[in-house]
Amino acid sequence: MIRGWYTGASGMRAQQWRLDAVANNLANVDTDGYKKDVASFKASLQLLLRRQDDDGVYLHPFGSADAAPIIGKLGTGVELNELYVNFSQGAPKETTSDFDVMLDGKGFFSVATPYGERYTRNGSFMLGKEGFLETKEGYPVLGENGPIRVKANNFQIDAQGRVWINAAYPDEPDVMVGRESNQWEEPVLLDTLKIVEFMFERFLEKQGSSLYREGNERNGRYSGPPMTMDLENRPKVIQGFIEAANVDPVVEMVQMIEVNRSYEANQKVIQAEDSMLGTLINQVAKLA
Repeated sequence: MIRGWYTGASGMRAQQWRLDAVANNLANVDTDGYKKDVASFKASLQLLLRRQDDDGVYLHPFGSADAAPIIGKLGTGVELNELYVNFSQGAPKETTSDFDVMLDGKGFFSVATPYGERYTRNGSFMLGKEGFLETKEGYPVLGENGPIRVKANNFQIDAQGRVWINAAYPDEPDVMVGRESNQWEEPVLLDTLKIVEFMFERFLEKQGSSLYREGNERNGRYSGPPMTMDLENRPKVIQGFIEAANVDPVVEMVQMIEVNRSYEANQKVIQAEDSMLGTLINQVAKLA
């Protein structure tokens, strides 16, 4: 009976992990470029049950036969196997801003942070005080030649991630020569967005602010090093759009209801085990 307590407790613990993932997904349903967390589980060590004082051999009129005295397996609960990130594509949202960029396909933008290079799917950028293209947190967006310095309304990004400026108006940021203008007389290639991929992106670690870092090799969850994607194989870059979170609120709410019911079911298992143990101690023991 006491074993049943631990089995029910392990089920409750598993549902807590699942609830944390679902709650985090719902909290970030409006976060641009957010990728949902998914909790997966595995069965704990199972026990093999067999009949005691039984060698499995029995006699019959025509001789003897061997029937293995194995009853079956007894599960001992469940445990967390992995908490991973689902990198499926999010829906595009049009913003018409030149500073908003999304990736249509696998890949990550590279960002320079005080902790080293980090990676993100959130393409909601802005123009920093020094003229660099930055994230909302102030981290410079990296091109293949370093941070990218642009002027408002005087740059465009093509489908391959190349950043162009209009040399006809190099010092006039107020002139409307953006991506929807027909005043591009002398386009000059400034740089190319540094877009990377990983061999095992499943093992990337979230760091907050929509940033990811390489998975830790010591715990067996190594994502592999970042590999810069060439122009032919990189995802399509779309300026004026951002990628929404790949979270469906309805699905997450249904999962939250399932989690609550599963938690209550495991709770009742523990209560039933406790009641049986109380009966065994208070009544059976008296008769003995």
